[in-house]
Amino acid sequence: MSETKTRVPAVPGLFTLEPEVALVGSRCSDCGSYFFPREQVVCRNPRCRSSHLEACELSRAGKLWSFTSSAYKPPPPFVAPEPFEPFALAAVELEREKLVVLGQVVRGVLPEALRVGMPMQLTSEVLEESDSQVLMVWKWAPSGAASIEAKR
Repeated sequence: MSETKTRVPAVPGLFTLEPEVALVGSRCSDCGSYFFPREQVVCRNPRCRSSHLEACELSRAGKLWSFTSSAYKPPPPFVAPEPFEPFALAAVELEREKLVVLGQVVRGVLPEALRVGMPMQLTSEVLEESDSQVLMVWKWAPSGAASIEAKR
């Protein structure tokens, strides 16, 4: 990756990269419900239905709630390395919001290395580069002692 290229999220508005990678969700100021991706019209809580929603950065850490393997190459616009490499998908319960967010796990960590309940951390990886910018995606990675175990 070149130092002169600008790093940008592959999907604008879904997450930020500065100062750290963070998912952008929303919070209902009336009932306190959180949403990801961001809700901008009306609270999805059927008991609330307020329109008082505010954008917020969601927790960068959580616990692995569930996971699976993707052993096939998803169709475009998904960008996959060639040759295709199977990858893990994780459902992570966010630390503060208790919201479960689905996402891809970092390269090199397959389902065999994952355990329900293990701590996970939000991170980012390069999706692809153009002449002027680097498209980034957010991913989940084992954190703390779990990251050491996942690398074995």
